[in-house]
Parts: sequence; structure tokens; C-alpha cells
Amino acid sequence: MPTPTLRTLAKSLGLSRTTVSEALRGSPCVKADTMERVRAAAKAAGYQPNPLAGAVMSELRRSRGGTFRGVIAILTLDEPDRPDYAKRFYREFTRGATERAATLGFKVEAFTAGGKTGITMHRLDQILQSRGIQGIIILPVWGDPDFSALSWSRYAGVYTDYYIKQPALHAICPDHYRSLINVLHRLHALGYKRPGLFMQKHHDERLLYRWQGAFLSFQYNHPEAGNVPPLVADEITRDNFEPWFRKHAPDVVLGHQSEAIDWMRAAGARIPKTQGFFCLNTLRQHTPCAGLDQCPETIGSRAAEAVIAKLHRNECGATSTVSLTTIPSHWVDGPTIRSKPLKSRIDELRQASSLPGNLAL
Repeated sequence: MPTPTLRTLAKSLGLSRTTVSEALRGSPCVKADTMERVRAAAKAAGYQPNPLAGAVMSELRRSRGGTFRGVIAILTLDEPDRPDYAKRFYREFTRGATERAATLGFKVEAFTAGGKTGITMHRLDQILQSRGIQGIIILPVWGDPDFSALSWSRYAGVYTDYYIKQPALHAICPDHYRSLINVLHRLHALGYKRPGLFMQKHHDERLLYRWQGAFLSFQYNHPEAGNVPPLVADEITRDNFEPWFRKHAPDVVLGHQSEAIDWMRAAGARIPKTQGFFCLNTLRQHTPCAGLDQCPETIGSRAAEAVIAKLHRNECGATSTVSLTTIPSHWVDGPTIRSKPLKSRIDELRQASSLPGNLAL
């Protein structure tokens, strides 16, 4: 039996290809009864629309170009409680997605819904359909992500955080757990014996406790690394940080807020001589320091590749078995972490000063 096409479907219904195409994409220009008849016939015939064709033809008519293959939408929500540093992540992410998509013949366009934008999910759905856009990348949402109001039977999408349930999509994000384990091993090799972690509670919850999990696992498997309890609070402030720092005396502190450098100094730390500081996200640092580059450009590039691959395979909608792709973060050197183990530095000073080996420095 030949594969049904838009042409054969239109012929069997006695309609034009334009009418059938408009009916299948839910155009308000088609009568409701006609739309229902077309969709029923398409389902019965096993017709599968090409998710790239509509976007390609729409763009070709506008640009008269010959290399364009489609548009990828990057979606986010206007959330009043989302931190400002997220905007920097979004910019770097979008740059990576845009550049990679362009090499594969696709354009990237950003859309924001909710909040002060006045754009509802229903309206966003209409915009995407009218533009013929069927590839979607959802940026991390600070609250609970819910994009289920979109007509997902028409879209191929991925989420760029750990987990989204509405709808269930494949996800791509930084590998927070492995990255922190690697950082702790490197700090240990540099001679730090009592690492301490501070963390905003909601930040770790939305990552399914990857940060705390990595830190506590390292402590359990490396008793020589001390037993400094993590500082976890709804908000990390000087008022709760300084008592924790003074009581537990970590020799290196890990967290997202580089303001902690000033709080440590106020408590008597001489960074990096007596204590070190390591920022878990370089996009959040307000002063030069060592930290983790979570590679948002690379994540954006991988997200674009994943969505485009799904479009080529004609895979739309939610998935019954979700997968998670994680991207390792990179260590970035900085003035808040010593570059060599303390013992090696002492040996160098002894050699340079021709001091006896048993002379205290």
C-alpha cells in the first residue's frame, strides 16, 4: 500500500491540498466540520505530516532562499522570582543554540510567555502554529515547569534542566554531581582538608539535590576531608553565613554567591593564604575568583542538535521514557584558590631562602 501523502489525502476527500494542510495544522480559516473530517481521514489512512515541511515552505516564501530547513523556538517564562543571573545563562545558551542550529540549516527565535508579557500558553501555541514552528527548546524554569497547554502532538521538544513532567521531555543540563565531585578531588589534591558547602535550599531542590548529594558522598568516602556540615537555608546571608563559618572553620568554601568572599574576610580569613573560595557558577561571580564554568553555550548547542534530530525523525509529543544528557562543567582558575599544594609552596620557599628543612616558616 503506497504511503499516504497530502496530495492523495486531498484527492480522496475532494478538497484542495491547501485546505487539507490548513485543516491538519488547525487553521481557524477551515470550518470545524471540515477540519474534523480531514483529521479523521488522515488518521484512518495513517498519514504522517513532515514536521519540517511547513516551516521550510513558509520561510522560503519569505526569504526566497534555498538552504533553510526550519525554525527552532527557545521558550521561557516571565517569572518575577527568577534571579537576574539566569539572564546571563540564557544569553550564553541562546548563542550556542543559534550558532549550532545555523550550521544545520535552522534559525532560532526566542519567545517569552506569562507574567507581564500578557502572552498565555494558548496564545503562544497559536503563534507557533501560525509560524509553522515545530521544534522547541524550553529554558530552565525557576518554579515548577508546566508547558502542557501547548499542542505537543505538533512539537518536538527538549528541556534544559533536570526534569520536566508537564510534558515529559528529554532533558539536557550541566552535570552538577560529577562536576562537584571532580572539584572536591582537585581541592583535596591542593591540600584543602576541610571543605564547606553553602547552598540556597530551593536551588538544590530544583536540581534534585545534586550539589548536596555530591558533597555528602565525598565526605562519606573521604573521612580525611573533615565533617563540615553544609549550610542550607532559604536565603544565604551574612547573618547565617558568618556563624557557620566561624563555628566549623572550613579551609575552603564552595557556593554560588561570591559575596561570601567579603564575609569570610570579615571573619578573619586571608584568601587564599588561610582559606579558599570556589564559586559553583562563574556566571554568578561579582569579583574575580576560581569557579565552575557550567558551559551554557555547549548545552545550547547540544539542545539544538537534539531537537533537530527529533524533527528529522518525525518524533513529536511527550515521551514515555525520558532521558537525561549531562554536560560536565569546567574548572576555571582564579585568585581565591592556591595554585599549588601548601607543602610544595613551603618547600619552594625553603629552597629559595636556603633555610634548614626543620625551620618553621
